[in-house]
Amino acid sequence: MNLLLKLQHLLRDQRGATAVEYGLLCALLVVAIMASVQGVANETNTMWTRGGTTMADANGS
Repeated sequence: MNLLLKLQHLLRDQRGATAVEYGLLCALLVVAIMASVQGVANETNTMWTRGGTTMADANGS
């Protein structure tokens, strides 16, 4: 009988579902951060390339 009560308690437990929800939220945040960092990195790379080209043109190389 005690095993049956423990099984019923385990089936009603919501803590696992909450942990999964937090895990999914964390994964979504990581994907959003990675996308924004990649966008900033691409813009920074373009900026430095453009600056290097401008400097090379100014030096006549």
